[in-house]
Amino acid sequence: MEAVAFSFASCPIPLVFSSTKINNSQTNRRFFPTRRPIHNPHVSNIIQGYSVSPLWCAMFNISGRTKCLKAVKGCGINIHKIISWQEKFKHNISVIFVRLVTGMMLVISVSLIVCKTPSGALTEENRLFLEAWRTVDRAYYDKTFNGQSWFRYRENALRNEPMNTREETYMAIRKMLSTLDDPFTRFLEPEKFKSLRSGTQGALTGVGLSIGYPTMLNESATGLVVISSSPGGPANKAGVVPGDVILAIDDTSTEDMDIYDAADRLQGAEGSSVKLAIRSGSEIRNLVLKREKVTLNPVKSRLCEITSSGMDGFRIGYIKLTSFNQNASGAVKDAIEMLRNNNVKAFVLDLRDNSGGLFPEGIEIAKIWLEKGVIVYICDSRGVRDIYEADGSNTVAASEPLVVLVNRGTASASEILAGALKDNKRALLYGEPTFGKGKIQSVFELSDGSGLAVTVARYETPAHTDINKVGIIPDHALPTSFPVDEDGFCACFKDPASLCNLNGAELFAR
Repeated sequence: MEAVAFSFASCPIPLVFSSTKINNSQTNRRFFPTRRPIHNPHVSNIIQGYSVSPLWCAMFNISGRTKCLKAVKGCGINIHKIISWQEKFKHNISVIFVRLVTGMMLVISVSLIVCKTPSGALTEENRLFLEAWRTVDRAYYDKTFNGQSWFRYRENALRNEPMNTREETYMAIRKMLSTLDDPFTRFLEPEKFKSLRSGTQGALTGVGLSIGYPTMLNESATGLVVISSSPGGPANKAGVVPGDVILAIDDTSTEDMDIYDAADRLQGAEGSSVKLAIRSGSEIRNLVLKREKVTLNPVKSRLCEITSSGMDGFRIGYIKLTSFNQNASGAVKDAIEMLRNNNVKAFVLDLRDNSGGLFPEGIEIAKIWLEKGVIVYICDSRGVRDIYEADGSNTVAASEPLVVLVNRGTASASEILAGALKDNKRALLYGEPTFGKGKIQSVFELSDGSGLAVTVARYETPAHTDINKVGIIPDHALPTSFPVDEDGFCACFKDPASLCNLNGAELFAR
């Protein structure tokens, strides 16, 4: 209230009065004409019924000082009475103004108190709810908040939603987020928040799956879709591949299950088991997988030689990027340096089954390959709000031919990187359309250790393509038998008769 009072006091209401100065001993005093009958038959009808100020002499064209004084004298007006009346008038106006200001401030104070505490004093649970509300209010990319009054929702929730326990408050926060109709903006209990943070730092205990909702490519699917399966992880060893559909987790159907609830169910103590019902094509399999600690080493690299006619001895640097954790950009730089020391002439960047991760790491890796150009446009409901560009300061490998491999397991930050390299004509893309996650989330920690993942923007590629639910379309398809591991990749270039063989000259044509 102090700030409001100060602001109000520093900007008083402008009251405009018309006044004049009296040129006599009462210098700088002001007086105003007021309605007061004057019963003097000698006074002109023009001024009959009003007290007269010297200014009026000029208004009524009474020329000369003498005439003006005569007019005043003729009116029978006592100057001292006028001055006395003026002082009373000023006093009354001052009192009225002070009362008016005080009344307005009181109304504002009551209004603010009602707005901030619609149901009385705020409890600790109310404050946690408001912390979550403010986080979304500041960060959410759609300022229409799915076509609702976000402020009105806050007031109604504080009045009507039970928030007597921490679990009730969590339920109120989840209910609030559900009104946005955005599956990627969600609440994270303290343990889930901690687990998510550990995943971006390089280690996770689970079965090694990245999952998502069905897209246009598999929109007929009911359940959750496997985006990628970590090489060497429990699910990968059991033959789970991108595109498979998870129908149930521990006998609980995934048809209406949130992907983050599913991720939480898939994770657990090392050595514990989880039961999955998986549909691969028309086949349904029931699997029991043992959870392991999956170390997320984001980069694998390999030196390959092409033995086909005309390119004997041509060396390729193969880099497999599996995730965008906080080690990713540094690991890519190290791999490029190592491969260059072995005289590679071209690079292959494999983003297949990479479901994304940290947005800043995707930007940094794009800068490694680009000398200059737009990387991505960040947009909200009003249009482009930010542009990320490469200026050459972090460039490491902008000259060698580059091929990027993608599939429907390529999502999020991987799509940002692939789109930047394609639209800037830095690389050719081979494979199949990507997953189509064109929104960016940021994670915010709340005061009790819980957190919010909030959609803060959507993005467009440098060619202003919105890939959400559509994906990035590659330049060329890969043979259906093309391997997903680095050893199999190199073998395809050594044997021209192999079904997966690619023409090296065409592959690296720029």
